[in-house]
Amino acid sequence: MKLDPKLLEFAKNMRSNATDAEHLMWQLLRAKRFMNLKFRRQHVIKPYIVDFYCHELGLVIELDGSQHGTGDAIEYDAERTKFLDALGLSVVRYWNYDVLRRTDVVLEDLWESCLKLIGDK
Repeated sequence: MKLDPKLLEFAKNMRSNATDAEHLMWQLLRAKRFMNLKFRRQHVIKPYIVDFYCHELGLVIELDGSQHGTGDAIEYDAERTKFLDALGLSVVRYWNYDVLRRTDVVLEDLWESCLKLIGDK
């Protein structure tokens, strides 16, 4: 299935304009630095662009800023997660604040999530 070129261009643009939290997380995940797993950033899973994706585990990592705490965003995120779940993907979400200020806690939780998925494979 061919992906929408506009969606691919938007994902490319998002990679160039990462938030501080996305930049930090990418430094921790890139080049198989985390559990020797390959992650992609701003990856298109039509019709969405996910922050980080590990194909091997079917794992999506979403980093959320404060705008995700509002009513419409909560509903949108729930629909998005439901869609990704229906594809057999697992979704974990972290607040930008936690990625930046409590990185060790986020990585520990991510480690546990990955171990569980590896055990389920």
